[in-house]
Amino acid sequence: MNDGSKEATPAADKTAGAVASASPIQTSFQDHIGVIAFDHYAKRNALSQRMIAAVLDALENFRSRQARVVILRSAQNASVWSAGYSVDELPKAGKDPLPYDDPLEQLLRAVKAFPAPVIAMVHGSVWGGACDLVIACDLVVADETSAFAITPAKIGLPYNMVGILNFMSQLPLAIVKEMFFTADPIGAERAERVGVINRLVPAAALEAETLAFARHIATRSPAAIGAFKEAMRAISGAVSINPDTYEYLQGLRRDVYFGPDYREGIAAFLEKRPPKF
Repeated sequence: MNDGSKEATPAADKTAGAVASASPIQTSFQDHIGVIAFDHYAKRNALSQRMIAAVLDALENFRSRQARVVILRSAQNASVWSAGYSVDELPKAGKDPLPYDDPLEQLLRAVKAFPAPVIAMVHGSVWGGACDLVIACDLVVADETSAFAITPAKIGLPYNMVGILNFMSQLPLAIVKEMFFTADPIGAERAERVGVINRLVPAAALEAETLAFARHIATRSPAAIGAFKEAMRAISGAVSINPDTYEYLQGLRRDVYFGPDYREGIAAFLEKRPPKF
């Protein structure tokens, strides 16, 4: 492995052909730092199954190359960092929309279990499942254009318990309630105050500041950092719940995704109209 060599990204490789240029992400690896850049602006970088599969492959590649930091970003400075989970890939009704083996759930677990820090570099707005992804990252560097919204209440989607816990373990409970109840975005300055963002920097300096942050972390002990990250992951997830309570909460979720609100929410989204709950 040549950690000092910079690789061309698929989209930047002029000889790679149409197949490579159609990739929904770009990747690079240099100085022990892996970069994954969303690059599917026709769908506002929505987290489709294809996009998620590409990110998972990139994470596995960086793991094998012993990356010390991974940066998750958008390839361009568009107004939307990611529109979130691809709603057209969700079941219409009568099925758990976010089971354990769902691609988004697999991605969130992969980010949390990655043996090195994952930094979200955010320019633009972050919606729905992409907000969950940012919260799952270890660190967030963002600029003044960033905003963060968790939006299942807009489509009547019963979010799963692990997703709710992801927010509750990172943010004050009052903020989590507001985000889930309103589905409204939190702007950059407030997001920094409540703990979504580690470092708020000017848009013109976002890339340079994020890379400098990553390079600084990469000079520290990767073994120690890996142990710290795993310990924090295990401790933050060490929540005891009575089996009866778990089944009760799952029952509440089933009532929603079998019910009229979820059907109406999905239909309204696909028909591009306000839902009538």
